[in-house]
Amino acid sequence: MKVVYMGTPDFAVGPLESIINAGHEVVLVVTQPDRVRGRSGKVSYSPVKEVALAHNIPVFQPEKIKQEEEVKELAKYPADIFVVAAFGQILSKEILDMPRLGCVNIHASLLPKYRGAAPIQWSIINGDEKSGVTLMKMDVGLDTGDILMQEEIVLDKKETGESLFDKLAKLGSDMIVKALPMIEKGELTPIPQNDEESNYAKMLTKDYGEIDFVKSATTIERLIRGLNSWPSTYTHINGKVLKIWDADVLPYLGNEKTGSIIGLTKDSFTVKCGEDALKVNEVQLEGKKRMKVEDFLRGFTVNVGDTLS
Repeated sequence: MKVVYMGTPDFAVGPLESIINAGHEVVLVVTQPDRVRGRSGKVSYSPVKEVALAHNIPVFQPEKIKQEEEVKELAKYPADIFVVAAFGQILSKEILDMPRLGCVNIHASLLPKYRGAAPIQWSIINGDEKSGVTLMKMDVGLDTGDILMQEEIVLDKKETGESLFDKLAKLGSDMIVKALPMIEKGELTPIPQNDEESNYAKMLTKDYGEIDFVKSATTIERLIRGLNSWPSTYTHINGKVLKIWDADVLPYLGNEKTGSIIGLTKDSFTVKCGEDALKVNEVQLEGKKRMKVEDFLRGFTVNVGDTLS
């Protein structure tokens, strides 16, 4: 089939490569415009653009794809189907109607649950037992289209946002290659979503990673895993930012101040939370690399009674 592929971040790389390797003709890759990164002012390509260039596929980078001139440019590349994975822009009805087989989105959740920008992280933050990928026939709503294919996976006890990201990217890559010939033959029956079961996975910012120890240790531990590796969770100790990368929940009934360090061993320290306590195993002090607490304690003094805030 002739495919126009739309995607931007790492999550969208695997499906694009799988479509190419399966022998489909990708006539165009659409991705977000190049961005200037960091203090150096160096221009950075999206991961999807890097793949397109490596395969000599034309690249289109509209600032706003719904504008008239951008729609006209897109129409120059006739395709059987548009495949979308974390593109980052909403498509107009005019664009959705272009390909004869419609537009299919690879979404990293079990729709209608977690429509929106950050479904992977929120499934962990909320303590879900399973997640998955949905192939959806796109409509003008935000992740509201009919379901074409859905597969689920069980989350590991120590699942992180990063590990789940990798698993779902691989799953989405496998699913789209399996689905494309079935779509062409009309073998997939679209199933409408139940809007009453939907919720929205709002976009995350760095500020969301600040730990509030008034919350339960279970809630905080899920947040730590969900925001690993971005935007990550953090607190403050002795005026310095301290990221927490790994921790465990410990049952605890003491009445110490929340955020205070109540236990200390050679390889961990334990923090009082609003409910239970958090045993911290891996951290990153401001200006330092990520490390096990055992290594952290060799160069930074921590005492029982110190407070994280």
